[in-house]
Amino acid sequence: MDYEAQRQQMAEHQLRARGIVDERVLAAMGRVRREWFIPPELRARAYGDSALAIGADQTISQPYIVALSTQALAIEPGHRVLEIGTGSGYQTAVLAELGAEVFTMERIAALSLRARAVLDTLCYQRIRYAIGDGTLGWPEEAPFDRIVVTAMAPELPRRLFAQLREGGRMVVPIGAQEQQELKLITKSANRPIAEELCGCVFVRLVGEEGWPVP
Repeated sequence: MDYEAQRQQMAEHQLRARGIVDERVLAAMGRVRREWFIPPELRARAYGDSALAIGADQTISQPYIVALSTQALAIEPGHRVLEIGTGSGYQTAVLAELGAEVFTMERIAALSLRARAVLDTLCYQRIRYAIGDGTLGWPEEAPFDRIVVTAMAPELPRRLFAQLREGGRMVVPIGAQEQQELKLITKSANRPIAEELCGCVFVRLVGEEGWPVP
């Protein structure tokens, strides 16, 4: 299967055609080998316009949502980025491609270990991993220039917002379990300024400042 051709088609038809204009984001997603982050039985669908199951009741987000979130973050090389929800590791790889120093947290150990194995195999560097309650963030490494949350929260997680530097950006889906809004939160004078990016459906952000553990 020609995954390279599929990546380029994805970048043009799913991303650029739907308003992703950041050339660095388009180039990064044209390089990341999404098929490596997907269970073998689903790899034929790696570049489809949909989320896919990765086990443990978790998903890898559709490419458009990853691109939209990443574009909104406006990442520059050297930015310290906190990712809540390592999941498959695909979003982690996109952040690393953009030159970020990534701090990625995952509450499900098996997913974290599998993602790290894939990212190591693909030779991604400047990534640090933690297993635990992502709603509490990584306070010993704060503040962060950017934060991306890859699971939906019932409201803005205050401890995460506190770990965002002044002027920093956070992307987080917020809402009810059936429907959420993907939001860009900018920290201004220590207050959150919210901008709605699009409607979305994510898995739940589980933890002390999220949804209760099932």
